[in-house]
Amino acid sequence: MAFETKATIATFGGKLLKLSHQSSSTGTPMNVNLYLPPAALQGTKVPVLIYLSGLTCTPENCSEKGFFQAHAARRGIAVVYPDTSPRGANIAGETDSWDFGAGAGFYVDATEKPWSANYRMETYVTSELPSALFAAYADQLDGGRVSITGHSMGGHGALTLYLKNPGKYRSVSAFAPIANPTRCPWGQKAFAGYLGAGDKEAWKKHDATELVKGWAAGDDLKALVDVGTGDNFYKQGQLLPENFEKAVQEAGVKGLELRYQPDYDHSYYFMSSFAGDHVDHAAKYLFA
Repeated sequence: MAFETKATIATFGGKLLKLSHQSSSTGTPMNVNLYLPPAALQGTKVPVLIYLSGLTCTPENCSEKGFFQAHAARRGIAVVYPDTSPRGANIAGETDSWDFGAGAGFYVDATEKPWSANYRMETYVTSELPSALFAAYADQLDGGRVSITGHSMGGHGALTLYLKNPGKYRSVSAFAPIANPTRCPWGQKAFAGYLGAGDKEAWKKHDATELVKGWAAGDDLKALVDVGTGDNFYKQGQLLPENFEKAVQEAGVKGLELRYQPDYDHSYYFMSSFAGDHVDHAAKYLFA
């Protein structure tokens, strides 16, 4: 699969590549940003951190405002910034609302028509995109060392894809994740549309709070989660990290560090403040 390089930007001693390719999963062109740290440009194969964005976002948001590159350069980690949905699928209604359709793929493979033909973000993120990147950048990226992180809807994606695929990722972290989507308005709207309103059991396969119940007592999550206490979406019950924490405790699973950060909101001011901690968390396991 060929990537078209639309821009190459020098940043923190490395290069941010703005890429585009035709996706077989979504049937559309997809944009993705790839940050190669200085080490990767100097002949070293580096581990990879996949960052999944939140509602309405594109690959540009975090790469411009998240301050991940500074910390990734310091630790010698490449960062992949996928898009949040297909673009230009031309499905009726896909741009009618900000929390469903374009910019809001929820990192699931839709089973309901008309979404099922294009909205296959789980397959895209877990299989197609990394395989393509590891082939195209075989001299720079170490496909055997991958961690995953994300924000909001992307935090949901990071947690669920990590929990569903033991061994695929070395660690997981999340900023203000939608941690119990079957119990919050955002998740209920998305799952009803993509997975069907009548199959609530199918919804649980994409809910971190439900998925962690299937892990064995004593398993190590290797998970870092940050939530701001000033986050209005947290206050409105869209995130529900307390439900995820309770499920982890009841399952006897270890390795969850859940931090409530006083006064921080849902924005990139919050994310950029703790981006270094999340890169360092990934590095702990990527270089183990």
